[in-house]
Amino acid sequence: MSEIFLGLGANGERQVLRLGRANRHGLIAGATGTGKTVTLQTIAEQFSAAGVPVFMADVKGDLAGIAMAGSHDFKHADALESRAAELGITDYVYRDNPAVFWDLYGEQGHPIRTTISEMGPLLLSRLMGLNETQEGVLTVAFKWADDNGLLLLDFDDLQQTLIACAERASELATTYGNISKASVGTIQRQLLAFESQGADKFFGEPAFEINDFIRVDESGKGVINVLAAERLMQSPKLYATFLLYLLSELFEALPEVGDPEKPRLVFFFDEAHLLFEDAPQALFDKIEQVVRLIRSKGVGVYFITQNPIDIPEKIAGQLGNRVQHALRAFTPRDQKAIRAAAETFRINPDLDVETAITELKVGEALVSTLDDEGAPTVVQRTLIAPPRSRLGPVSPKERAIIQSISPYDGKYDTAVDRESAEEVLLQKSADAAAAAQVVEQQGEDAQRAQPRKTTSMWEKAGKAAFGAAAASAGTMVARQLTGRKAAGSPVASAASAAAGAIGTALGGAMLGRFARGLLGGLLR
Repeated sequence: MSEIFLGLGANGERQVLRLGRANRHGLIAGATGTGKTVTLQTIAEQFSAAGVPVFMADVKGDLAGIAMAGSHDFKHADALESRAAELGITDYVYRDNPAVFWDLYGEQGHPIRTTISEMGPLLLSRLMGLNETQEGVLTVAFKWADDNGLLLLDFDDLQQTLIACAERASELATTYGNISKASVGTIQRQLLAFESQGADKFFGEPAFEINDFIRVDESGKGVINVLAAERLMQSPKLYATFLLYLLSELFEALPEVGDPEKPRLVFFFDEAHLLFEDAPQALFDKIEQVVRLIRSKGVGVYFITQNPIDIPEKIAGQLGNRVQHALRAFTPRDQKAIRAAAETFRINPDLDVETAITELKVGEALVSTLDDEGAPTVVQRTLIAPPRSRLGPVSPKERAIIQSISPYDGKYDTAVDRESAEEVLLQKSADAAAAAQVVEQQGEDAQRAQPRKTTSMWEKAGKAAFGAAAASAGTMVARQLTGRKAAGSPVASAASAAAGAIGTALGGAMLGRFARGLLGGLLR
């Protein structure tokens, strides 16, 4: 399979998306109710069939049905089957797709978490809407935590670090610059506001491994990763920041591959305009850079939006594969969008594109993709092929069954709260208070004779290594009992876990700074 069948053009030619050009990104646009979601589903399931993993955000709750086969009993089954016959699809049968459900809140899928340290101050500033001065204070807090070996894993770690920096503002000023307590207070209020919205669940451990998105099943089909985003859409800045974070993580994790025969992953941005709203110029420039460069990593990015002018021109210029559903000319802005959309297509002398955009029926679109030479094809009015999976949501019972057979069942579902900045700083405060009390009551000599209260760095490393190895051994025993196969050598897994734990315990903040530095190469 070297192409994805999109539909049949008015000239009778097959309209296809070539897999070898699918990493050149794309756009699916159109007004509400014109068929964008169905088109997305058609394309995604064909990517899966070709062995290409897919990520998509389910903002309305109706994309989850891609995990289930369609049915002759579906109320629109006659329309789907007649469309398939009209397009000459002789092998049209309903079928399901391998899917994994994800949810930042852990309610309708596996939770996705990252650490505060991995997110970094720039994206957090974007998330909280901080100004330049407040972003500077947040950057100082990160730097001070790094320099003092403090792990920033969750909101509580960041809160305690901010408190510590505010208390030490005068002594830190000469090394890190001025720290305004007012700015610290603003950041803390924003953290509390996002915590009340449930955003704190996104930060913590176990942290998500981006390679878990890049997987095929035992039959060679690409796994479709569906992010439940109905609740997430109530916090649009979190949604946009999270998607940018994922894209950046993919860029860092994947090697250069140039133009592969097919993408390593296809990434669908629904409600794409949220990514660009209120974005400062520096961040916007980095979004453009990531989108432009990630092509060479074999990742295709497809934006789904109602209005094509929602996508900034510099980024729209990177989108070689386009599917334009109907637009309505109700307002001057709508008319501008129609003209802009018409001008982006390669001219078809037999088609008045600007008029056609307003006349397209549901399930019709204007299609132009990249040919074998990388040039855009002439735009064609196209009947879009129907999907084979279910159109609509899954039931809670069906979702639970799909979750139970997920390869990541149990990997991310339980949060882990290990010792990090919050615990260390609170313990240091308690130790300082206890020492002061001893000095006051018994004198300085008595205080110096007290045993060490805080565990040394090497003791922590030893405990971390033992715990990690024991956990790895426990996982091996569980796999033997349940019959689940391990991907690698059990001894190597235990050794790797222990080594990783030692590295985290000894240099967690330094390693966090290194990882964030890689991300910062794109996002700072």
